[in-house]
Amino acid sequence: MASPVLVLALVAATLLPASHCSVSGVGFQLKLRHVDAHGSYTKLELVTRAIRRSRARVAALQAVAAAAATVAPVVDPITAARILVAASQGEYLMDLAIGTPPLRYTAMVDTGSDLIWTQCAPCVLCADQPTPYFRPARSATYRLVPCRSPLCAALPYPACFQRSVCVYQYYYGDEASTAGVLASETFTFGAANSSKVMVSDVAFGCGNINSGQLANSSGMVGLGRGPLSLVSQLGPSRFSYCLTSFLSPEPSRLNFGVFATLNGTNASSSGSPVQSTPLVVNAALPSLYFMSLKGISLGQKRLPIDPLVFAINDDGTGGVFIDSGTSLTWLQQDAYDAVRHELVSVLRPLPPTNDTEIGLETCFPWPPPPSVAVTVPDMELHFDGGANMTVPPENYMLIDGATGFLCLAMIRSGDATIIGNYQQQNMHILYDIANSLLSFVPAPCNIV
Repeated sequence: MASPVLVLALVAATLLPASHCSVSGVGFQLKLRHVDAHGSYTKLELVTRAIRRSRARVAALQAVAAAAATVAPVVDPITAARILVAASQGEYLMDLAIGTPPLRYTAMVDTGSDLIWTQCAPCVLCADQPTPYFRPARSATYRLVPCRSPLCAALPYPACFQRSVCVYQYYYGDEASTAGVLASETFTFGAANSSKVMVSDVAFGCGNINSGQLANSSGMVGLGRGPLSLVSQLGPSRFSYCLTSFLSPEPSRLNFGVFATLNGTNASSSGSPVQSTPLVVNAALPSLYFMSLKGISLGQKRLPIDPLVFAINDDGTGGVFIDSGTSLTWLQQDAYDAVRHELVSVLRPLPPTNDTEIGLETCFPWPPPPSVAVTVPDMELHFDGGANMTVPPENYMLIDGATGFLCLAMIRSGDATIIGNYQQQNMHILYDIANSLLSFVPAPCNIV
């Protein structure tokens, strides 16, 4: 069989390049479905699957940081185009349509990467997906992105075929990959005719050589900070989401452009104000949404954690970022030990244990005996700029239905802290890329 690089070149040779136009001023709202929403899983199975995905995701992200810290010589353009970006197994799915006439697809949403891509025919090597492969020849609006385009230059390592066709190859940290040509198409968002929004000239990867698991989707939509992400291409560069309860069948909401605002969403019973904190750029992982975390409180007690444990290291490891594609929060080990120590004190006399069934380290027998009164306090994350994110007990503790244990829904991390989507439940979060700001406010996400 011919090599993937040669086959990719042959596929590119059959296509003609065309110009790419910019997109701006678009706004719309979509529904997000959790990947396990319609799987008929028990609560224990949902938690176990989420933890397994989180471990795979973090292993991939750690590989990303390690690769970014290693400077390797460039061998050739195609080989150089291989770059670790993020784990391909996402947590949430969105519906969209590609082409003219539009063909509907389901894609994974990933705040940890930039590229939008789907599998295309002719498909030399493709993963299983629930819909037919996209056929460029059947769309009247399909165009190739030329090598001279700024969007081709925005690829981690731009590569060209015969100086005209922009080709890409992404290697995701969990052994998944996609390779093909960078093209532009008309994308359609929204389900009902009255709410459909069509956007022309959206750059995306048309993958002819792909591998890995697509979690019952047909590709990926990157929402990272780079110019190839959907949010950056649509303009203005802002989006927001409000994630419903982890165990709720209700869909979550994803908003783009002018629809991405926290005005009028402060419907929480607490009446909490909108909080904002600056986004931080990590040069080793520029697509991820890093923030400056200063400390953690449980109840009224500020925990004895050195703020330096949350800092980005010189090699790009460490730091704190928020991620829709990681289920449970991964907490730097010194910070984890401080949280565990305080929980053991607050929940005394319940004896701490671990839950080998679901793989969580800090658990307690639950419910407590009738003669024992314990109260699980709120957790508060203190960010730069004076922003405080209140995490209620239901967002950082969970009950294992099999053992009855009440467990800390966080995992010990060697260096980086990742704020996962379990901790983001019923929180409306706004990513303002243009102004490098993250804002959030508690909200009932089932009605926002």
